[in-house]
Amino acid sequence: MMRFFLPFIGLILFFLEPVFGLLSPLQFGGEAYTIVPRFLLMYLIFVAIYYDRKHAMYYGLFFGLLYDVFFIDIIGLYSFLYPAIALVAGSVVRSIHKNLAVATGLALILTALFEFVLYQFFLLISLTSLPVDFFLVHRLMPTIIANSIFLIMLGWTFKLAINARLLERDRRLGTS
Repeated sequence: MMRFFLPFIGLILFFLEPVFGLLSPLQFGGEAYTIVPRFLLMYLIFVAIYYDRKHAMYYGLFFGLLYDVFFIDIIGLYSFLYPAIALVAGSVVRSIHKNLAVATGLALILTALFEFVLYQFFLLISLTSLPVDFFLVHRLMPTIIANSIFLIMLGWTFKLAINARLLERDRRLGTS
């Protein structure tokens, strides 16, 4: 039963993202700031770092396809980007230490990269016309700040859940 624990957490985060998305845009100082919750993406990065890059890519493909079907009209965008980000995260941590500060920093950097790639793609196909400076100030920075608060609150929980699954897997493989 523990084998479904990690995908179940991903499913919960998949359904929580649109709920938190309803809080956006925020009005501050007469300006509107858009916050995009990327909880699932950051969770996939943690799975790639602490559990297994291959599983994170499979989960990314599954949830990316779900995201494409339910939330946007372009099939393949998220189902390509989620596994790609998981691959990058899993590859980067092979050469550096896997502590929580590194995982959090890497998750935030990759989330910013993810947002910027999405922005560039939507700009390319003319789905958005935001200037890059407006995007950086009114969408990317608020998104990174909000997601960093989320990671500060739940990053440790992600790591503990993934480590519990690793211990269960190792215990199961050791008794087989």
